[in-house]
Amino acid sequence: MESKELMLKAVTILDGKKARNIKVLNISPLTTIADYFVVCSGGSTTQIKALSDALEEELEKISVHFIGKEGFNSANWILMDYGSVVIHIFSEEMREFYSIEHLWSDAEEVDISPYIIDEN
Repeated sequence: MESKELMLKAVTILDGKKARNIKVLNISPLTTIADYFVVCSGGSTTQIKALSDALEEELEKISVHFIGKEGFNSANWILMDYGSVVIHIFSEEMREFYSIEHLWSDAEEVDISPYIIDEN
């Protein structure tokens, strides 16, 4: 699966599970560690774990498996490494504290609005 296709699939899954404030950064021009960071928040540790579980389950259905997963037990910041796409699922507090979007502010933010369901 191409990295853009994987990133969009992850965004769709996260949005379907009510992840908050989903952002995608194209980091490929800046580093070789991945092509995209997908960053989102959950409202509770239960939701953060549910977001991680949903990603894992849905992507496994299409034979996409993570390389590594960190932070599941504490569920304040779960990092899921899919090679070309790295997914960060934060609590609101940890997202503000670590400020991934600010640290990678040179990265282009990808417009994912066509893939997000507007609930307004």
